[in-house]
Amino acid sequence: MEFLNLKYFDNTILDYLIFIAALVVSAVLIHYIGRLIVKTVAARCEKTNVLYGDAIVAAIKRYLLPIAYFTAFTLCTRILTLGGGLKTAVGTISTLFAIVLGAIFLTSMAAFFFERLRRGRDESASIAVKWLGTIAKMLIWIVALILFLDNIGVKITSLVTGLGIGGVAIAFAAQSALSDLFCFFTIFFDKPFEIGDFIIAGEQMGTVEHIGVKTTRLRALSGEQLVFSNSDLTGSRIRNYKSMQQRRVVFTLGLTYDTPVETLRRIPGVVKEIVEGEQDTQFGRAHFASYGAYSLNYEIVYFVLSSDYDKYMDVNEQINLKIKEAFERIGVRFAFPTQSLVWEGGAPALTDKR
Repeated sequence: MEFLNLKYFDNTILDYLIFIAALVVSAVLIHYIGRLIVKTVAARCEKTNVLYGDAIVAAIKRYLLPIAYFTAFTLCTRILTLGGGLKTAVGTISTLFAIVLGAIFLTSMAAFFFERLRRGRDESASIAVKWLGTIAKMLIWIVALILFLDNIGVKITSLVTGLGIGGVAIAFAAQSALSDLFCFFTIFFDKPFEIGDFIIAGEQMGTVEHIGVKTTRLRALSGEQLVFSNSDLTGSRIRNYKSMQQRRVVFTLGLTYDTPVETLRRIPGVVKEIVEGEQDTQFGRAHFASYGAYSLNYEIVYFVLSSDYDKYMDVNEQINLKIKEAFERIGVRFAFPTQSLVWEGGAPALTDKR
């Protein structure tokens, strides 16, 4: 057995045999454990109907298993005595290979995840998810680059510091654009409104047509397009009418002072009957509220059980017309500003100066 102690390239034959044996055992273990993992993941994906399950399994086979084989090879080379240059080359190649494959695997998983997140979403949400996916991939590759440089002995402290200073400079230069971008993500996650919602922002109102990375566009009632920067929009007070389940309507009726008391008592019942006769309405109250300067004032409250503005206007119009018809039937007159002039000693004579 003395031949086992023969040395070639600073290693005995026994060292080479142990290296080969360790390599074979590692490969067999990785093969069977990898098959078990792939089978388990595939079954789990099929059971839970995971989107892109086949792609996930393929990514594991394509990237994770080669990383495992190459890692095992690198560890097994430690059994041998390698020259300084060869040892450094093997370590560098192994590190680069593992980091690149790992980064590719993570970016593939990120792509699957964000693609799944995009499905079934509207245009603005789809754009937001796409941007998040792009940012996630960039961060993965930046981290991979830093890890590789650190493993080959590059001092990354100064590099990270430089990147930080450069990032601050870019942030100052593109402050407005970055503010709009972050506000875009705020709109995406917080969802104060969505495409199709009718909103009032400050003194402007309209239907949301587009939510972009920098601007949001509304279609005003008069037809023109209103363009807001995302930062201005999120910084203003927003009223979203689509989220309303109902609209509360409050208005006042002014009747003349010569209206009989018995007629005044009938007014609440008449109004209640009219409101309840319309679909998608709920009567609130009707009261003789106050004495005005020239009118007897009734306050009427009812609800339109819809968030649709056109529906609200149609119902409001029908109720107003029916109140006018009913008041004409019972002889009730609406009051309007009037003045009475009284002359002592009788009215002055009118003369014709023609």
